[in-house]
Amino acid sequence: MIHAESASSAPPIELVCPAGSLPALKAAVDLGADCVYLGFRDATNARNFAGLNFDDAAISQGIAYAHARGRKVLLALNTYPQPETSALWRGAIDRAAAAGIDAVILADPGLMRYAADNYPDLRLHLSVQGSATNAEAINFYHRQFGIARAVLPRVLSLAQVEHVVNNTDVEIEVFGFGSLCVMVEGRCALSSYVTGESPNTHGVCSPAKAVRWQQNPRGLESRLNGVLIDRYTPQENASYPTLCKGRFEVNDETYYAVEEPTSLNTLELLPQLLAMGVRAVKIEGRQRSPAYVAQVTRVWREALDQCLRNAARYAVKPGWMAELNTLAEGQQHTLGAYHRAWK
Repeated sequence: MIHAESASSAPPIELVCPAGSLPALKAAVDLGADCVYLGFRDATNARNFAGLNFDDAAISQGIAYAHARGRKVLLALNTYPQPETSALWRGAIDRAAAAGIDAVILADPGLMRYAADNYPDLRLHLSVQGSATNAEAINFYHRQFGIARAVLPRVLSLAQVEHVVNNTDVEIEVFGFGSLCVMVEGRCALSSYVTGESPNTHGVCSPAKAVRWQQNPRGLESRLNGVLIDRYTPQENASYPTLCKGRFEVNDETYYAVEEPTSLNTLELLPQLLAMGVRAVKIEGRQRSPAYVAQVTRVWREALDQCLRNAARYAVKPGWMAELNTLAEGQQHTLGAYHRAWK
């Protein structure tokens, strides 16, 4: 059964946290997430890393744990089905509905049609992978499939987010913290070119089978399908190799030529997001550990509660930023596109 939510009982803005495992889900729920999002252990979700994600039994346990504490569980089904394997994606909707999931996060219009036709009471969220950046596109999905919420891509300025909110009745969810993507929200042509596998259909931008680590006299090297991504000195922390965040030699200079490893962090924007009517803030990181989920959830819960109590007197605590920076990529953060006046 789908769990209905009355307008009066819903918090004005929800904290949506990631879970790549049952311990991560429990940590998110225990530390204050309003919703937890997760994916099946297959190519139907965009974080299809080995050793992560949920089977049917784990999802049932997770839903029971969350519902017993008044929280919701959302299923990310945000890759694109292929003709020869489309039954896997439709079956995922069947499994999610049977498990009692609170909403399914979808990107593919065909799957939305299937879900809307077969499970009219199932709440649908438009995934960030759907790349809907304007109210007209979001309203189209609402008219055609009845989506209740849209997750905005991380390419809009704050003014553009407000314009979208003001021109749709669909709930708007934005990213608040976590890794950034330089491609069209996960549709990574770079990694697809290097590894031969598309994140859109296989669910991971750097497949583990293509990753190699090699220690040599020049340092610790990370490679993706043989391509040198980065080389670390003993004093540097090595990160999982993704092509867009590697250091490359350009005009005799070696640097982060595409994107620096940094995390989005919008704590300081919370009063503005709340005032403009953003309905939910999402934390990225289903591939991260339960300890990461617990730490980020705790900080964001405290910040959201302070903002909800008195937005006019809300102030970001230096300790929050310091704590989140220890978890951020490259231990640095950015406001991303939100602060770009030229957008």
